[in-house]
Amino acid sequence: MLGDFTWNVIEKDMEGLAKRFKITSRNLANANTPGYERRNMSFEDELRDVMNSTGKLKMIVTDTRHIPTRPASVKDVTPAELKIKDEVYRLDGNNVDPEREMAVLAETRMMYGAMSRLAARKLANYRSVISGR
Repeated sequence: MLGDFTWNVIEKDMEGLAKRFKITSRNLANANTPGYERRNMSFEDELRDVMNSTGKLKMIVTDTRHIPTRPASVKDVTPAELKIKDEVYRLDGNNVDPEREMAVLAETRMMYGAMSRLAARKLANYRSVISGR
């Protein structure tokens, strides 16, 4: 499983979805806190770029002052927490819409479930190869 590209993508996707679940839960917990700015988790675009970059030439970073254009591998994708400041939902400065957060939770849960089923299927394939069936 180590070094398997698909397995690394599944692992990174589940990590990002778990963090999104925590952030969205925190948003819901602070739905009545005046001045609270909701947070969002972003990682799918970076992961998609890495997945679509196979076969493309990669820019090599040779100095610590160089800024990489994108993550070099799936392991380099880092889920980033973003504070959403430009949205206004209530007059007290809180921009958490509980209905939207519940929709995000449901979507995240479905995506996490799909990744869990994919991981289980991949493990079953490994098991059948190892057992020789």
